[in-house]
Amino acid sequence: MNNPVIACHGLMRSYTDGAATIEVLRHMDLEVNAGEMVAIVGSSGSGKSTFLHLLGGLDRPTSGRVLINGKNIYDLGEVDKCKLRNESLGFVYQFHHLLPEFSAVENVGMPLLIRGENPTFIRDKAEHLLKQVGLEQRLEHRLGQLSGGERQRVAIARALVAEPLCVLADEPTGNLDPQNAERVLQLFFDLQAARKTSVVMVTHDTNIARRAGRVMRIEGGRLINVS
Repeated sequence: MNNPVIACHGLMRSYTDGAATIEVLRHMDLEVNAGEMVAIVGSSGSGKSTFLHLLGGLDRPTSGRVLINGKNIYDLGEVDKCKLRNESLGFVYQFHHLLPEFSAVENVGMPLLIRGENPTFIRDKAEHLLKQVGLEQRLEHRLGQLSGGERQRVAIARALVAEPLCVLADEPTGNLDPQNAERVLQLFFDLQAARKTSVVMVTHDTNIARRAGRVMRIEGGRLINVS
């Protein structure tokens, strides 16, 4: 039986505020299989982004395990953890976190550059993905020359360029106008379906969540199955 692409077991995250301990996440369990799309919903401040950061190894849980392709990311040293993230995960944020000093094609190729791939291969792969997302006329443009929707499409291409097992997306359409939001979302679903990449997407929009294969809600620090 194949391992889930990404999973967490007994995941907890708490913070200390003076003498008080604030529990943000409590005993959370989730398994995401290859090609599955899971939407994470919940009220503002419920811990959705914290949960995504824990799944991606960007924050450390108070207790519990996060397994990426069967490996506990928090058992690894920093170098091996970064290597596993680079090889297995793609990240898309509400605020794209692209590098303004680089062009669109350079931003998309960055994960492969970090991996040490051949420059020609990196360029070809990045160009191909930007063409897929409709930005073949924007390859050399820097961020200041791109609209919000174009920047988010660059960010999605960057997340997919290394062909990750799973993409973690935090409100990927939350900072866009409705027209660009729908365009980016549809693109996201099309590419996910074509590449069979797993997706865990945090969203406040229930209409977006309904289009995922499974919906989970964070409520009272716990993960509840919605559909």
